[in-house]
Amino acid sequence: MLEDIKSVLISEKELEDKISELGARISKDYCGKNLLVLSVLKGASVFMSDIIRKITIPIQIDFMAASSYGKGTATSGSVKIIKDLDIDVSGFDILIVEDILDSGVTLSNLIKVLESRSPKSVSVCTLLSKPSRRKVEVPVRYEGFVVPDEFVVGYGLDYAEYYRNLPFIGILKEEIYS
Repeated sequence: MLEDIKSVLISEKELEDKISELGARISKDYCGKNLLVLSVLKGASVFMSDIIRKITIPIQIDFMAASSYGKGTATSGSVKIIKDLDIDVSGFDILIVEDILDSGVTLSNLIKVLESRSPKSVSVCTLLSKPSRRKVEVPVRYEGFVVPDEFVVGYGLDYAEYYRNLPFIGILKEEIYS
């Protein structure tokens, strides 16, 4: 698996430091609020696991799965909700935890779906942002790292369901996915 990585873009230590910083900001901003932390599966599951342990206020969690990628490397433009929420979100402040904000298509559609369910608010926390690929602008309240237009894997991000278990964010060699 490591031989498929061109280079490490964000180290384990950099991830740990940024997640601690984000968790502290979220804890302060949502103190006294009814916070639901929502993970977008599968990619954000690793980030979600770590960030909720850095949030020091009472929270609830839930999971949603949506995709616009399938097995490719570029968005298809259509979004499919694969797994919906288990709870009624009305009255919650929702914080969507996302692994990477790329085209914005999936996240934009998820925000619309969630806002139609009468929460108090909907905000986004993304570990990675790739603004050069944006097709739809999405308001992000918490952003970890801006990354270049490279195919990144690790720390939950995959290529064809592999590489999620790498403890860092790496750039995948082009010959692997082309």
